[in-house]
Amino acid sequence: MVEHKLYINGSYTESSSNEWIDIVNPATEEVISRTPKGTEEDVNKAVEAAFEGQKEWEKVPSNERGKIVRKLGDGIKENRETFIKLLIEEQGKPQDQAADEVDTAIEYFYYMSEWGRRITGEVLPSDRPNENIMMYKKPIGVVAGIVPWNFPVFILARKVATALIAGCSIVLKPSQQTPNTAAEFTKLVEKTDGLPKGVYNFITGTGSTLGNALASHPKVSIITMTGSVGAGTKVMQAAAENITKVNLELGGKAPAIVTENADLDLAVKHIMASRLTNSGQACTNAERVYVQENVAEAFTSKLKEAMQNAKAGNPNEENNLDLGPLVSQDRLDEVHSMVQQAEKEGASILTGGKPIERKGYFYEPTLITNAKQNMTIIKEEIFGPVLPVVTYSTLDEAIEMSNDTEYGLSSSVYSENYHEIMRVVNGLKFGETFVNRENFEALQGYHAGVRKSGLGGADGRHGLEDFLVTHAVYMQYKQE
Repeated sequence: MVEHKLYINGSYTESSSNEWIDIVNPATEEVISRTPKGTEEDVNKAVEAAFEGQKEWEKVPSNERGKIVRKLGDGIKENRETFIKLLIEEQGKPQDQAADEVDTAIEYFYYMSEWGRRITGEVLPSDRPNENIMMYKKPIGVVAGIVPWNFPVFILARKVATALIAGCSIVLKPSQQTPNTAAEFTKLVEKTDGLPKGVYNFITGTGSTLGNALASHPKVSIITMTGSVGAGTKVMQAAAENITKVNLELGGKAPAIVTENADLDLAVKHIMASRLTNSGQACTNAERVYVQENVAEAFTSKLKEAMQNAKAGNPNEENNLDLGPLVSQDRLDEVHSMVQQAEKEGASILTGGKPIERKGYFYEPTLITNAKQNMTIIKEEIFGPVLPVVTYSTLDEAIEMSNDTEYGLSSSVYSENYHEIMRVVNGLKFGETFVNRENFEALQGYHAGVRKSGLGGADGRHGLEDFLVTHAVYMQYKQE
């Protein structure tokens, strides 16, 4: 069995705890590796290394940093099949989805590498004679990157590539459930010339211990975390001690509005993709559908058929799957509990509604009708292959129900009527809205939420700016 080590200050090292965490394949329930259960002492060593390494890294010209970031993308590309295999084993993604995630991570490193010559400041006119005001963009410092289990390769890329191109160092903590791909990436870092010691550090362990230690460390300049609202709240509380900046992508409860002028076949296709991708375990997944009452019967009939035709299976052995297992027994139990609660509250299970009887943490694609706005299944994040449908009469009603949530990450609308689309887009209070397409963001866009879905964002120029600080310089000169 593979036993990982921590990677601190350019060297592999043992954890001070001498304790281990077993990593389980969710499709087979077999233990596939072990990773150290890191401690606060390990965090302190990693942050100190990052603090010292960052001093050297920020002096490297940004175009040279870009070349190194691109090398890391090349490394993933050269080992693409290994990353795909590891991702399938530790997280349970179907093979094509795992390949897509790895390919997107490669592209992310390539995309961010191009920002080496694009980080720009400003020169402003002064109110005083013989003076210019210059606004420099500088790296924020040490980044604590906390990666979730649902997209362990892509979100690693999102955090590491952005930190490095900005001139920051990083302490990376993967989820305790999916550290294998991050450990494999660390091998690439070790082999990459030009990256000073301490610029990249890899630690593993529980979120409660390591997350708190990272967030409360005085030498961490920004905590970028993707995870649950509960975890994000704890990170903010710990960060408050040192007024440390936080960048948080948390939960979502994405509404999908289907109007009476929608192409129903298109809507079903993309809502299915937005619900079943990663077995529903994504913050951007469509979590609830609002369909106009005149087309509700036709829409739900088509959606039911699509759900029933969705293929689940062991992605370690089968191709062309729509969904694999959920990540853990706890996740499976929570999803089933929510479905049972929906029935108790008066909703109807049109198809699915129970765990699949086989090895692994599989759940049936489930369609719930007769759902009401006040039901738990509409209010709370499901994070599984379960989709509740609510009918509406007027578009204003659909917009109001969509906004009636503590979350505010993603949303979508399906209509062939331009006027309807613009009304919805202008009325929704979310960080993202997808029109007549599946819910997935672009590298050059901006992925951010409002309300309890988070603070700050990722991707593109706006995401990069969270890793930079503005230094204003008031420059006087002599007038001869």
